[in-house]
Amino acid sequence: MSAPPGSPAGGGAAPRAERGGGPAGAAVLGLLLLVTTLVGLWHLTQGTSGVGVADLLRHLAGEREKAGGPPVAEIISGSRVPRLLAGVAVGFALGCAGTLLQSVTHNALASPDTLAVTAGSYFTLTLIAAFGLAVPLWASGAVAFAGGLVAAALVLLLAGRAAGTAGTAGTRLILAGSAMAMALDAASGMLLILFDQNTTGLFAWGSGSLAQLNIDASMRALPLVAVVSCVALALSRRLDVMNLGDDAASTLGVPIRTTRVTAVLCAVLLTSTAVTLAGPISFVGLGAPVLARLIAARVGALRRHLYLVPAAGLLGALLILLADATLRAVQGADGAASIPTGVPTGLLGSVVIVVLALRLRDTGRLQHPPHAKVAARSRRAFLLVVFGTLVLLAGAILVATLAGSLWLRTGDIALWVRGAAPDLIGQALDDRVPRVAAAVLAGAALGLAGCVVQGAVRNPLAEPGILGITAGAGLGAAGVVTSDLSGGRTVLIAVAVLAGLATFTVIALLAWRGGFLPDRFVLIGIGCGYGLSSITTFLLLRADPYNTPRIFTWLSGTTYGRTLPDVLPVAVALTIALPVLLAMRSRLDLLAVDEDTPRIVGVNVERTRLGALAIAAVLAALSVVAVGVVGFVGLVAPHLARSLVGARHGRSIPVAMLLGALLVCVADALGRTVVAPAQVPAGLMIALVGGPYFIWVLRKSRA
Repeated sequence: MSAPPGSPAGGGAAPRAERGGGPAGAAVLGLLLLVTTLVGLWHLTQGTSGVGVADLLRHLAGEREKAGGPPVAEIISGSRVPRLLAGVAVGFALGCAGTLLQSVTHNALASPDTLAVTAGSYFTLTLIAAFGLAVPLWASGAVAFAGGLVAAALVLLLAGRAAGTAGTAGTRLILAGSAMAMALDAASGMLLILFDQNTTGLFAWGSGSLAQLNIDASMRALPLVAVVSCVALALSRRLDVMNLGDDAASTLGVPIRTTRVTAVLCAVLLTSTAVTLAGPISFVGLGAPVLARLIAARVGALRRHLYLVPAAGLLGALLILLADATLRAVQGADGAASIPTGVPTGLLGSVVIVVLALRLRDTGRLQHPPHAKVAARSRRAFLLVVFGTLVLLAGAILVATLAGSLWLRTGDIALWVRGAAPDLIGQALDDRVPRVAAAVLAGAALGLAGCVVQGAVRNPLAEPGILGITAGAGLGAAGVVTSDLSGGRTVLIAVAVLAGLATFTVIALLAWRGGFLPDRFVLIGIGCGYGLSSITTFLLLRADPYNTPRIFTWLSGTTYGRTLPDVLPVAVALTIALPVLLAMRSRLDLLAVDEDTPRIVGVNVERTRLGALAIAAVLAALSVVAVGVVGFVGLVAPHLARSLVGARHGRSIPVAMLLGALLVCVADALGRTVVAPAQVPAGLMIALVGGPYFIWVLRKSRA
């Protein structure tokens, strides 16, 4: 994926490190420090106690407190200063960490979030809470560091250094990081569901919260952040030279491996400190470095890491304090008390990403999925793959129907079909058959949609989720639940589907402004997803806590309570969409090559792309009816299909459908049986099992 404008981290040789320019760089840092200080003073005036600007000024001037008035000194020192210092420490740490990761990977989308560092730290802390272990702050930090380090190491190791262009290597890295983050987030979500008593409150904290009991945690974190940042600054000259490329840096005597390992360790330590202090706050580790590099495009001195790293840190602190203070100003201190800081930062991040995407220009580079070894090229081999997948799917359907808290036999199915099954067996099959049908049909729809989306936008990061369907449907469902609308599940599903399709329409309109670009489409989808997910979290936390576990389970993807009428729309959509898309297979093949080739042979690119994406959007939206919000299937199934039968849509479409159905069916069966009588949502099982396997596929396709 190409870098945002002004970013040198998008692959290839970066702009030459500027010599001199010290006064200009120091001036920018001074200005950022001044703005951050002013926002920090505004942040101190926000709170629930009624202590405002006048009280703060009198306190700073050393005047005595009014008799009978609020204890200004205690409020500021006991509540507001700890929150302010936590925001500064977390923002600075994440901004610096994101800059280091982008520099050593030469990728503008690298961040603690996209490389799974945040997810690893959060998982280990959730694991401690789930098992009821009480550990001191330093031990929590050590555990978070270990989790983040292991996650980052696995991503960097399994992604490997791909042969070919830097863009391919960067895409592989983000794919691996996203898959690992999905798996770790799924594991964390599973712990939240299975150990709901011990993890009460972690749902809100999992979105990032600056609330502090006292100043102790911040005072312990700030020196560590300062020391690690100084170590990162000591690497600045090496990182400047590495911007010229690894080969050039090695020629100039820079120890590439040592520098990269040290920078990654610093980034992980900074991220784990931030997560321990305030939970996983999204976007800051991505947005602050991007903003710093945009400034560096105009102020050349800021391209030097000696100024770039602290500038990104100050921007990170500024983003968090500004988001937190703005939320309190808009919602009121009492209303904002229950809203995590990660919610406004996610909203702010969505706006920044969409704006950057709209400014994105064509890089002239083709976007191709990473090529795996193709095991089947002949028609006979293709038919063997289809037959083998059908056999696996049939076996999975049978096992899923028999499996559960009560294991059945094949003869019980025959009795149920004839209407002669005992009541207990009949009730079990009445519940399981619609669930299995929902899993199979929804999986097929997601696999088909993902295959079409990746080909239409020529980007391996693409999946139905970037169309906005997942985030829009989640927001629509959360809106229904939190507003207490009548109509039950029918209204919830209808609103979720309509909201998903409306979101796709908005993203498509934005992506087509100034001509369609694959990178722009993906970035706009990611940005809108940030914002919609943040609003969904906001609605859930403002609603009755009784509804939170229910909607969280639905957002994780589940077949619980499904009936045959629920899956009928998906079956009808598949029946119509499959022959239409197969008829478009030749045009989709041309569309997956580049923009010019289909035009040369007379294909209407815009109409073909919009039609294919619209069909994929409808399929993804209707899959919400069957299994709720399920991700990852539309990403992994098409990749596996291409690795088995090649990239031609005439072959990859049916195989992707079958693999999607197989993935969701197996995940649903495992979720109903592994921890029976408790149940794990199918979406979590898919991400937990499919993430590592997808990374292994990437590893196998390195050559």
